[in-house]
Amino acid sequence: MRTPQAQLLIDLFHKAVDSANPHTVMPPFLPNPRDCLGKIVVIGAGKASIQMAQCLQQLWDVPLTGIVISPTLPVAPDQAPSGIEYISGSHPIPDESSFANSQKLLNLVKNLSPEDWVICLLSGGGSALLSQPLPEISTTEKRQVYQHLLRSGASISEINSIRRHISAIKGGRLAKICYPAQIFTYVISDVPGDQLFDIASGPTVGDPTTCAQALEIIHRYQVPLNQKMYQSLENGRAESLKPEDEYLQRCQCFLLSSPQIGLSASAKMAEELGYQTHILGDSIEGESKTTGKVFAGIVQQILRYQQPWTAPCILLSGGETTVTLHDHSGMGGRNVEYLLSLGCSLPRPAPVYALAADTDGIDGSAPIAGAVWYPDSITRALHLGLNPRIFLDRHDAHSFFQCLGDGLITGHTGTNINDFRALLIA
Repeated sequence: MRTPQAQLLIDLFHKAVDSANPHTVMPPFLPNPRDCLGKIVVIGAGKASIQMAQCLQQLWDVPLTGIVISPTLPVAPDQAPSGIEYISGSHPIPDESSFANSQKLLNLVKNLSPEDWVICLLSGGGSALLSQPLPEISTTEKRQVYQHLLRSGASISEINSIRRHISAIKGGRLAKICYPAQIFTYVISDVPGDQLFDIASGPTVGDPTTCAQALEIIHRYQVPLNQKMYQSLENGRAESLKPEDEYLQRCQCFLLSSPQIGLSASAKMAEELGYQTHILGDSIEGESKTTGKVFAGIVQQILRYQQPWTAPCILLSGGETTVTLHDHSGMGGRNVEYLLSLGCSLPRPAPVYALAADTDGIDGSAPIAGAVWYPDSITRALHLGLNPRIFLDRHDAHSFFQCLGDGLITGHTGTNINDFRALLIA
């Protein structure tokens, strides 16, 4: 049974998710569609892209055509509104249908005129869903690169740097294909720091990173790459478009929501309820297990010395930690791994409630958003014969919290502003 403290943390999570509702945040940034002298083509990819497209269809009474790719479909394709085609794609690893979907989208935006508009809707997950390799690398090889990177412990910014340099879409290349049409890009950020070139790997914005930087990351994580692709990176033929490129001069980009906006909304709610609340950061990265230990250290400093804050208080944070997987790994999930590491590192007993969840509703590959930690979580686990450290060591935190009945299941939320973590020190 959920305690009032746990329910408060869950309410704060939902407040953050609501701050990225496309139907709320998108309308103020939209142009008047009747100003378009040509046709309006809507394209998009990501976990919030369909809700963003639905917002357009509800607000605009002009003809729209387009393709939007999402991990899940809110309605059956034959029941979707006419004009914009909704397609489901594979995430986080693209499959052959992902490449076919992307090519279909690219065909739609070729040969546009200066009078045409392209409305590009991007959100978390767009990098995998909008995926087409350069000629130097096959679709099979590109999937292998993605799989290696996701298991390597590389940060999302490092992963996206490589993605931009081996893609025919990312790193501004989609804008080049749309040229000379005018492009309006609407973005819901799920990446630390909200760099536009990192969100869906920046298909319509310039990329300040270089082939040389991508190669350094490839060397660091021993990414498997064929010789032809490697040489294109080495000699600069695979260079992405830079911010000053002429093909980007007809592009406008609008950031609709972000992890920081979500954290701020939750902090305001907590403060209105009388809680001293502190945002620790919106771009916290690193190994989930290590991050959990660090946060446990902050909690202990507060409990022992009332530094840097006094209890009761709430600590909020966002970003995207990573899990380096090994053989015989369990059900994973970077949020629940952080949470279990945090709990295992706290003194007992500790008056601490915590929540960690992905705002898209899916933590890792499991259909579970995250979980809640209670002061008696360890005691209940031991009573059930569960050793929490064994679950942590085999990256099986989802199974641990399922056994306790403390998983947080929301279903797909229709948006994504990355991870949300909340700590209540009572």
